[in-house]
Amino acid sequence: MAEYQVFWREFRESFQTTGAVLPSGRALARALASRVGARGRPQRILEVGPGTGAVTNSIIARLGPADQLDLVELNPRFADLLRNRIRQDLAWQPVAQRIHVLEMPVENIDNDGRYDVIVSGLPLNNFPSEQVAQILEHFHRLAARGAQLSFFEYAVLRKAKALWCKPYERRRLTMIEQLLEREFSSWQVAVDCVLANVPPAWVHHLCLPGLASQPRSLAAQTVR
Repeated sequence: MAEYQVFWREFRESFQTTGAVLPSGRALARALASRVGARGRPQRILEVGPGTGAVTNSIIARLGPADQLDLVELNPRFADLLRNRIRQDLAWQPVAQRIHVLEMPVENIDNDGRYDVIVSGLPLNNFPSEQVAQILEHFHRLAARGAQLSFFEYAVLRKAKALWCKPYERRRLTMIEQLLEREFSSWQVAVDCVLANVPPAWVHHLCLPGLASQPRSLAAQTVR
């Protein structure tokens, strides 16, 4: 209940960066974490925007004995909550030495080509299109060759918002949709429909080629 209280307070005060109405449900968390441990060898995993750690629980359950997990969280209240869970949560304590909380924007991480799995809970549909382009580009920069990227968006939310929003907001959503469609057409390998979530969500799984295979800036491709 304490975690839900923190989540609701941050939702009310920082909706643009919190995005979700509730912490991710178990079915959504399992879908997002499904690429962790899939290769049977040590992995470096990055979770972006873990919030209260709802998806982190599923990631930890799949960690191998040599896997490393970085949690990048911009919100200081969520970051403090995650540090407390590392110290006190009985499910997290056995792997506490292999979890690190990075309190910063994901764009500030400079570990190029380091991560084998990236799991993102960022509400991309809430951000300016230029920022979405920068975040997607940075995911490519952080990815090792063949890295798995998993992220979600609520089903039909972007299209529904575009029907009633103001023209400038519709243009922003259209630009984000075009950016995401470029990613999907190039790198998406699977998509899960998670109906057992509030609200229902799509989970997109992409296989990224790594920075060496990304000669053009995604930010430069933002639709004008």
